[in-house]
Amino acid sequence: MEPGEPTRLGAWADPEGVSFSLFAAAAERIELQLFDARGAEIWRGDLPERDGAVWHGRLPGAAPGMRYGYRAHGPWAPERGLRFNPAKLLLDPYARRLDGEIRWNDAVHGHVRGGPEADLRRDDRDSAPFVPRGVILAPEEERPAPGERPPLRPFAESVIYEAHLKGLTQLDPGVAPQVRGNFEALGDPRLIERLLRLGVTAVELLPVQSFLDDRFLVEKGLRNYWGYNSLGFFAPMERYLGPGGVPAAKAAIRALQAAGIEVILDVVYNHSAESDELGPTLSFRGLDNAAYYRLKPENPRFYLNDAGTGNTLNLAHPFVTRLVMDSLRLWVEVWGVDGFRFDLATTLARMPEGWSPDAPFLTALRQDPVLNRVRLIVEPWDVGWGGYQVGSYPVPFAEWNDQFRDETRRFWRGDVGAARLAPRLLGSADIYASRGRRPQAAVNFVTAHDGITLADLTRYGAKRNQANGEENRDGNGGEINLLIGPDGPTRDPELEARRRARARALLATLLLSQGVPMLLAGDEILRSQQGNNNAYPQDNALGWIDWSAEDQDPSMADFIARLTALRRETPALRQKRFLHGEPRARDGAPNVSWLRPDGAEPSPEDWNAPEFRAFGLILRAEEGPDAAILINGAAGPVAFAPLAGAWRREISTADPVPPDPWLLAPDSLTLLRLPESPAS
Repeated sequence: MEPGEPTRLGAWADPEGVSFSLFAAAAERIELQLFDARGAEIWRGDLPERDGAVWHGRLPGAAPGMRYGYRAHGPWAPERGLRFNPAKLLLDPYARRLDGEIRWNDAVHGHVRGGPEADLRRDDRDSAPFVPRGVILAPEEERPAPGERPPLRPFAESVIYEAHLKGLTQLDPGVAPQVRGNFEALGDPRLIERLLRLGVTAVELLPVQSFLDDRFLVEKGLRNYWGYNSLGFFAPMERYLGPGGVPAAKAAIRALQAAGIEVILDVVYNHSAESDELGPTLSFRGLDNAAYYRLKPENPRFYLNDAGTGNTLNLAHPFVTRLVMDSLRLWVEVWGVDGFRFDLATTLARMPEGWSPDAPFLTALRQDPVLNRVRLIVEPWDVGWGGYQVGSYPVPFAEWNDQFRDETRRFWRGDVGAARLAPRLLGSADIYASRGRRPQAAVNFVTAHDGITLADLTRYGAKRNQANGEENRDGNGGEINLLIGPDGPTRDPELEARRRARARALLATLLLSQGVPMLLAGDEILRSQQGNNNAYPQDNALGWIDWSAEDQDPSMADFIARLTALRRETPALRQKRFLHGEPRARDGAPNVSWLRPDGAEPSPEDWNAPEFRAFGLILRAEEGPDAAILINGAAGPVAFAPLAGAWRREISTADPVPPDPWLLAPDSLTLLRLPESPAS
C-alpha cells in the first residue's frame, strides 16, 4: 500500500486504486481486508501510515464493487475501556453501502458469552462470515439525483407527515408491487397525489440509515421494524432499496420535492447497535471503544446509557462529532434530503457536566453552512439525568412538543380545564418564547410512531403489546388514552360516531393551533394497531398501513384535507409571532381575544376553574380572514353568543352537526371565519 489521504475518511476510489482512511486513536495496528462480491478474500494487509489519530493507505488496483472491513490490533483491557480484538471484522463507520446483514452467531461478540464476567474474556473466533462489509463505490455513485432541490418553504406553513418508509406502501394496492415498501414507492405519482390532497408539505421518515435486527428479536421471530438501532450512518438500509437501487431512491426523493413535499429523515446518532458490554463487536467498539462511547468514569468497563439502549455515543469527542456531521452532509448533498429529526437529541448535547445548549454538536450544526440551512428538529428528551429539555434548544432548532400532545389529550378526556389547553392553541409561548424563538419552534402532535394510533386512542383504555413478546411490559404504560365505550372495535354505530367525533376534535385542535402540526401516517384512515403502542418489532401487517382494511374511515382524510386547506387560506391560523393581544395595525383589533360562551372575556377566576371547559378565541392577522375557534369540552351542549359580523362556520367536529353554528355539541370544536373584519 501507498500513503493514503488522511483528511478524507472512508474508502474513496480513483481511476487506478482506492484510498482508505480510518479514525482509531488507541489502535496499535489496523489491517484492511478486501473481499469479492461472493465473499471470498482477495487481499489483506496493514494500513501503512498514521497521521495523529487517523490510519490511512492507498491500494493500487483496488476497485469499486469490492467489499472491505478492518481488523484493529491493540490492548484487550475492558477494565480500562479498551476492547481490541483482531479476530473481529469491523465495519468502516464511513461505509456508504453495506453488503449483507448480520447473522447472529456467538463469534460476532468480542467476548466469550456466558458467565458473570463474560465481557472480560476475549473470544478469538473469526466473525467475518457473520457480519456485513462495506462496499467501495464508484465516483459516479456519489452523485445526487438530477435537478435542484427546491428552496424550503417558511416553516410556519408546514404540515409534517410522519411515516415508516416500508409501512407506508407495503400494503398499498395503488403502488406497483415491485417497489412497495421501498424508497422508489415514495416517487409514485398516486402516493404523491394522496399526500398533496391531505395538504402535507413534508414527509418525515423513520430511520432509513443502516441498522440491524436485535438478537433477542430475531430469536423471537421478529425484526427491528422501526430501525432505531443504527449501524451505518452513511449507508441506506439495503432492504429499502428497490429494483432501481440508489439512483432510483434519490430520484424518488427528488419527485417528492418537485411536487412541493420536503423529505426529512429521522436519524439516530445517540447510540449504536453494539449495545452494552455484552453486545456484539461490529465497528465502533472494536476500533476505539473509549473514544466512540461514553464510558463510566469510575469504571470504564461499563457504558453510560443515556439513550436506554445499552450505550451512548460520545458526541463530545471531535472525531465522533465529525463523523455525525459528515454523515448529515452526505444525506443533504448526495441524497438531497431537506432536513433531520434527531432521535433522543438530549443525548447529543450532554457534556460530562450535563446537558448544554452550547454543546459541541449543537454548535457545529448552527455553524455549518450546509446544515444550518435545512430543517433541524429535535426530540428534546432522553432517559438520562436532566434528560427532559423541552423548550431549551436554541434557534434554529424546532422541537417535538409532547406537552401539546398530553394537554390536548387531557382536555378532550375531561381531565383539565381551558387554562391547560389555551397556551397550546397559541404555540406554547410559555415553553418557547424565550431566546427569541417563534411559534414554529413547536412541532405539535397528538399521535406519533412511538405511541398509540388515533383510532386506538378511543378504542382501548390501555396498551396491548403482547405481540411484542415482552408480556406487555414494554411501551408507555402512562399513555393518555381517551377510551369511549368498552375496549376494542365496535359495530355500534352510535358508539363509533362518538369515537370518530373525538378523533376529529383531536385533529382539529392540532391543525388549527399555532406552531407546526405533525400527522401520523395512517391516522387519515383511522388505522388500528390493535392497541399496540410500541410496534417497533412488528414488520408485518400489524405495523404496516392497510389501505384496504374493512374498518378504515376514508372520510377522515377529507376532514384533514379541509383543515389543512383552511390553514393555508387563513394566515391567522399559522402566524409567525406569538400572540399576546397586541393591536393589529390596520384596525387596532387585538391579534387574539378570548371568549366565554356569553361573549364576555374570561376572568382570572374562570381560567382557574377546572370546570371552565367551554370557551373560544378569535385570531386576527394583518392579512386574510379572522378566525374564531369555539371549543366545548363540557358534557352537554353549549350555546355561544353570536359575534358581530357575517361569520361562516367552516368546520364542526360534532356528529351530527348542529344546525345553529353558535350551538356546540358536547366535546366538539367549531371553526368560523369572518371574510371581512368589521370596521374598528
